[in-house]
Amino acid sequence: MDMKLSRLFPVVAASAGALALSACGGGGTTNAANSSTPSTSATPTATTTVTTATPSPTSTPVAPPPAAQPADDGLCKSGDVKLSLGQGDSGAGSTFRPLLITNSGGKPCTIQGFPGVSYVAGSDGHQVGKDAFREGTKGNAVKLNPGQTAAADIQFVNVRNFDPGTCQPTPVKGLRIYLPQETASNFVPADGTGCAGTKIPGNQLAVKTVHPA
Repeated sequence: MDMKLSRLFPVVAASAGALALSACGGGGTTNAANSSTPSTSATPTATTTVTTATPSPTSTPVAPPPAAQPADDGLCKSGDVKLSLGQGDSGAGSTFRPLLITNSGGKPCTIQGFPGVSYVAGSDGHQVGKDAFREGTKGNAVKLNPGQTAAADIQFVNVRNFDPGTCQPTPVKGLRIYLPQETASNFVPADGTGCAGTKIPGNQLAVKTVHPA
């Protein structure tokens, strides 16, 4: 072999090896770069819709209708009168006294019928015994102008004449009075003795209809 060719062959071989290594190295670098590069595809962005409550318009308060007032029927009410017991007389184991009903208001009123009458006792004003028995018939209406008086006669029986075991005698402070067709009461002081028992053979109180005094 020619001496010049023998020297050239190692150089060519070395150059070819270098090119092969360069090509292999370039391929590796490119793959690594491709694997580490993040994707450039766009990611959709979620849209959040915020809904705010719309305040309702302020309504004007509506005032409630006024309460219905009770009709003025012209009857005498508990607050229209002044009550007291008049002088009486006694007989047959009873005392009879008129319940005086005076119009103390500023306008006329009318009263008709039987007052409700009962004994009361104690600081709480509890009733003692039964209500007064209504004696006779209902009378005519009585019109009372301011200052005028009507009366209803009351019989007070002497309860000492009843058997004590049945009567159960009890000190009383006076009378609770309901005017006819009235639901509020008045009190008339009258110390005495009543029967707490409700099975006495008779009536401890009796009342007649209202009449002009």
